[in-house]
Amino acid sequence: MNCIRRIKINLAAGFNQTLSGDANLPMLTCVSSNQQPWNSTLPTLIHLPNCKTQFDINQIHARLLTTGFIKNSYLTTKLILNFASSPHTPLIQFARHIFFSHSIPRSSKMKDPFLWNAIIKTFSHGDDPKQAVFVLGLMLQNRACVDKFSFSLVLKACSRMGLIREGMQVHGFLIKIGITSDLYLQNCLISMYVRGGCVEFARQVFDRMPERDSISFNSMIDGYVKCGMITSARELFDSLPSQMKNLRSWNCMISGYAVVEDGFSLAWELFDEMPERDMVSWNLMIRCCIKSGKIDLARTLFDRMPEKDVISWAKLIDGYAKLGNINTARHLFDEMPQLDIISCNVIMAGYLQNGGSLEALNIFHNIMSDNNLTPDDTTFSLALSAIAQLGYAHEGITIHTYINNKGLKLEGKLGVSLIDMYSKSGMIETAMHVFETLKQKNIDHYNAMIGGLGIHGFGKQAFNMFLEIQTLNLKPDTITYLNVLNACAHSGLLKEGVMCFKIMTRHHKMEPEIQHFGCLIDIFARAGKIKEAMGIIDQMPFEPNGVMWRALFSACKNLENTIDTDIPILKDEIMMDCYDSSNYILLSNIYARFGMWDFVRKVRGMMKERKIKKVPGRSWIELDGTFHEFFVGDGSHPQVEEIYSVLDNWSHVKSFKLDSKFESDLFLIGS
Repeated sequence: MNCIRRIKINLAAGFNQTLSGDANLPMLTCVSSNQQPWNSTLPTLIHLPNCKTQFDINQIHARLLTTGFIKNSYLTTKLILNFASSPHTPLIQFARHIFFSHSIPRSSKMKDPFLWNAIIKTFSHGDDPKQAVFVLGLMLQNRACVDKFSFSLVLKACSRMGLIREGMQVHGFLIKIGITSDLYLQNCLISMYVRGGCVEFARQVFDRMPERDSISFNSMIDGYVKCGMITSARELFDSLPSQMKNLRSWNCMISGYAVVEDGFSLAWELFDEMPERDMVSWNLMIRCCIKSGKIDLARTLFDRMPEKDVISWAKLIDGYAKLGNINTARHLFDEMPQLDIISCNVIMAGYLQNGGSLEALNIFHNIMSDNNLTPDDTTFSLALSAIAQLGYAHEGITIHTYINNKGLKLEGKLGVSLIDMYSKSGMIETAMHVFETLKQKNIDHYNAMIGGLGIHGFGKQAFNMFLEIQTLNLKPDTITYLNVLNACAHSGLLKEGVMCFKIMTRHHKMEPEIQHFGCLIDIFARAGKIKEAMGIIDQMPFEPNGVMWRALFSACKNLENTIDTDIPILKDEIMMDCYDSSNYILLSNIYARFGMWDFVRKVRGMMKERKIKKVPGRSWIELDGTFHEFFVGDGSHPQVEEIYSVLDNWSHVKSFKLDSKFESDLFLIGS
C-alpha cells in the first residue's frame, strides 16, 4: 500500500511539472504539505496573474478539466474577470470561451450584469465591436439584468464601427424601457450619432436632454466641426456657459477654423482669448499658420511653446518641406532632442516631395540601423516610393523580403507601394504577382496595378482591369480614371479612352479634373485628331496648362501636312504663363519643320526675354548596385568611350532580328 501511495504522489508531481512546463515553476505545486492541489482552487487562482501566452492558457484549461473545477462558478467567474481585462489576446479569447461555454448555461443563477458587461467590454474595446450588440441581445434573451453600463458599452461599439442602424435600435429600446434621462447614456448617444455622421440626430438628442454638461456641448461642437458646419459649431460654442467652457471646447473651435479656407483670423482671435492653453492648442495654431502659408508665424509660435511634443516638431518640419524649404526642415529634424518614427516619416515624405529620393532612402537606412526606432507601414511605403523613383530594384526586393519575414499585411498601403515599386522598376510581372496574391484588394491596389500596366504599354489589360472593377463592390475614384485614361493615351486606345471618360461623367456622375481633360486631350492628339483635341480645350471649364499644350505640340510635330496657322496653339497668349522650357522648344521645332522661321525667332526671343534655359535631357540606370546618371551631351561618365562605341555599332546590328536575351545583354553592356 505504501508503495502504491508513493507511486500516486510521484505521478501527481510529474503531472504538475508537465502542466507548468518546468519543474521549477510554482504553478500547480501544493501550497501546503497537508493540502493536495487537486482539492483546492487556490493554486489556480495564484497563477492567474502570471498568465500571458496560449501555453499558459492550455495549462489552466487542462487543470480545470482534470479537476472538474470547470463547473466551479466562483473559480470561472474569477478567471473571466481577470482575463477579460487582460491586454493579451489569448487570455481574452479564453475568457469568452469559458463565459459562453459554461457560464451562460448556468445563466438562471447569473442575473447580475457585472460578468456580462465584462464580456461586452472585450468586444466593445476589442477587435470585433459588432459582437457587443450580439452579446446584449443574448443578455436580454437570458433575462439577465441590464444596466446603463451595458448600454453604454454597446453604444461605444456602435460608435467605433459606425453602426448607426444598430445604435438606433438600442436608442429605441432605451426609449421603450424609459431610460432616456440618464446624462451618461445621452452623451453616449450623441457621440454615436456624431461619429456616424448623423449630426442632425445628435442635435435632436441634445435638444431633448433635460440637463447637459460640458461633454454634451463639446461632443456637439466637435460633430459640427467634423461635418464642416463651422457656423453651427460657433453658435453652440458662444451659447456654452463660461463655467462649462474648457480646453476641449476652445480646441474644437480652433481645429474647425484651421481647416476652412479663411479661418486663420478667427482661429487666431480664439487662440488669443483662451484663458489657458495646452500643447494641443499650440499645435493646432501652428497647423493653422502653416495651412495659411504663414510659416514664419508658425516658427514664432513653435519657439514660444512652453513645452513641445513630437507633433509640434513634425508639423513644423512638414510645413517647411511643403513650402520647398527642405534644408530648414532637415535642420529642424537634426535639432530634435529625441527622434521617433513619426518625425522620420515626415522628413522622408518631405524629401520625396522635393525630389530628394536618395536622401529619403538614407533616412530609411538610419531607421533600420537604430534599435530605438521601429519602422511602420508608412515608413516602408515611403522607402518603396523612393526606391521606385531611383530604380533601386534590389533594395525593393530586400524590403519585400523583410516585410514577408515580419508577417506584415499587404492589404493596405504596403501592397500598393510594392505594386508601384515593381511597376516603376520594370518588373511588371512581379507587380502583377503581388497584386494577384492579395486576399483583399481595395481600389488603391487596382489603381496602382492599372497605373503600372499603363506605363508599360499594356493599355488593353489596364482597360480590362477597369471593366473588372465595375463588376466588383468597389467604387472607382479620380485616380482610377486618371490611370486608365493615361494607359489608353500611351497605347493609342482612342475608343476605350472616350468610353472611360463617359463612364466617369455619365454613369458615376463625377466631375473631371484638369488632369482628366489633359489625358483626354493627349489621347486625341496622339491619334492625330488635333481639331477634336482643341474642341475639348475650348469646352472644358479650366484654363489649359503646359501639359496640355505640350501634348498638342508633340502631336503637331508629327503631322505630315502643313500646319494650320489659324489653330489657336500658334497664338502667343498661350505662352504668357508658361515657364516650361520644353513647351518653347517643342513649339520652336514645329515652326522650324514647316519653315516658319519668323515664328522660330519669336519663340527663341521669348525664351531669352524670360531667361528660360533649356533643361538637358537626363536618364539613369542602376546596375549591380551602382547608380549611373546620364545627361545629353555629357561625357563625364568613366565608361563613356565604351558606351559610345556600342551606340555607334548599334546601327550595324539593328538590321538583324535579335532575341530578347541578346538585346537585354547588349543594353546592360552599353550602360
